[in-house]
Amino acid sequence: MIINHNIAALNTHRQLSNNNQATQGSLEKLSSGLQINKAGDDAAGLAISEKMRGQIRGLEMAQKNAQDGRPEMPL
Repeated sequence: MIINHNIAALNTHRQLSNNNQATQGSLEKLSSGLQINKAGDDAAGLAISEKMRGQIRGLEMAQKNAQDGRPEMPL
C-alpha cells in the first residue's frame, strides 16, 4: 500500500494556522485599545494596572464627595 503525502502542503497549512493565530491575537489587542488584555499578556503589569485603576476610582469618588459637600458647609 502506498501512502501519498504532500510535505510542502502540510508545512504551508501549519504556517497558515500559525499566522491566523497571530492575527487573531493582534486583532484582539487592537480592538480593545488596551496594551494588556489578559493576565497572560503581562501578569505583573495587569496587577499594577488594576491597583492604579482602583486608586483612581477612589480619588474620583473622594473628589465627587468633596464637591457635593461643599455647598452645605457653613461660611
